[in-house]
Amino acid sequence: MSALLERGQPPWEAAPMRVPDLTEVIAVERQSYPMPWTHGNFVDSLAADYPAEVLRGPRAELLGYWVAMPGVDELHLLNITVAPAWQGRGLAVLMLDRLGAECRRSGLTEIWLEVRTSNERAREVYRRYGFAEAGRRRAYYPMPQGQREDAILMNLSVAA
Repeated sequence: MSALLERGQPPWEAAPMRVPDLTEVIAVERQSYPMPWTHGNFVDSLAADYPAEVLRGPRAELLGYWVAMPGVDELHLLNITVAPAWQGRGLAVLMLDRLGAECRRSGLTEIWLEVRTSNERAREVYRRYGFAEAGRRRAYYPMPQGQREDAILMNLSVAA
C-alpha cells in the first residue's frame, strides 16, 4: 500500500466534480495526455449528469478525477486521471474503489473502459484490480498528426 494511503485518516477528500473544478481538471488533463479532453467534453458530461468526482489533497490540491457514463446494467469509465505529481501512490485504486461503489449504488453490475494500447502502466493497474481484456477497438484514439491508436476494451463484474 502506498505511503499516501497508509496513514490512519486519509489525507484526501472526494467530491462531485463541478464546473468550477474544470480549470484545474483541464490543467491536469493537458499534463497527462497527448490528446486531452476539452473543456466542452467535461461540461457535456456534467450537463448530462454523468457520475464524476474530483479527489483533493490536504491543501485542496487536485490529486485526480474520474467521469463515467451509466448504461444498461453497466457503468462506462470515460476518464480517470491521477495528476502526474501524485501517480504511484495508490490513488487510481482508490478512485476505482469509489467507481465500484457508484456502480453498486446505481444497481449496475459491470464497469467497462477503453485504454490506449501504449498505456501499459494503466493496463497493469486495471489488470491487478481485476479487469479483464474483452477486445480491441482499432484506431480508437486520436493522436497528433492525424494518427490513430488502438484501444484495449476491458471490463469488470461488480457484485451488488
